[in-house]
Amino acid sequence: MIKNLARRSAALLLALAPLTLSAPAQAAPAAPAAATVLPLADAVAQLPVADEVREGYTRDKFRHWNAGLDLTDGCNTRAEVLLDEATAAPDVAAGCKLSGGAWESYYDGQEVTDPAKLDIDHMVPLAESWDSGASSWDAKRREAYANDQDAAVSLVAVTARSNRAKADRDPAEWMPPLPEAHCRYVGEWTATKLRWGLSVDQAEADALGVYAEACETTVVHYTPAG
Repeated sequence: MIKNLARRSAALLLALAPLTLSAPAQAAPAAPAAATVLPLADAVAQLPVADEVREGYTRDKFRHWNAGLDLTDGCNTRAEVLLDEATAAPDVAAGCKLSGGAWESYYDGQEVTDPAKLDIDHMVPLAESWDSGASSWDAKRREAYANDQDAAVSLVAVTARSNRAKADRDPAEWMPPLPEAHCRYVGEWTATKLRWGLSVDQAEADALGVYAEACETTVVHYTPAG
């Protein structure tokens, strides 16, 4: 009797199997990418070293500023970064026109109360990203890079003067004028390159290594870009 029951159960399972297989599969939601936390020296060691190639670069290959994270607020990426980084909230008029407010430019330690005097700096400049791997991306990924608000360090509000002094130079060629900013800056540069899978040239790698030795307590946080 026990054997008969077992056979009937097996037969029932076989009969139900096609029904189970024919049901549409429910895909599990994708898990968010895990954040990686590393000492600066270990993070720098993970950066691939390769020669840079500028050929073919133009700034308009990186669409920015787009409509930002909140498509309903009427603000573009630039304005959203300014709102997010303000130490005193600005007034927001129609068309997301900002006035008043206050910001601290960490590159040079300057307090700014006029949003027009601020630039939104790409931590790793667009031209540098092109040289380091973005030349192989499609337009959609380059737009995502140029408007990346999903990582707090990718875009930063700083004085126009400091941003324009930096231009497209890497840490082997330029560092913030405020010495106290150096460890933070190198950590954020490294995090951005790791997040987007960008390489470094040899001079850049050497400079980052020197700063990593001096910035023993600096920790790098990054999440790979989707």
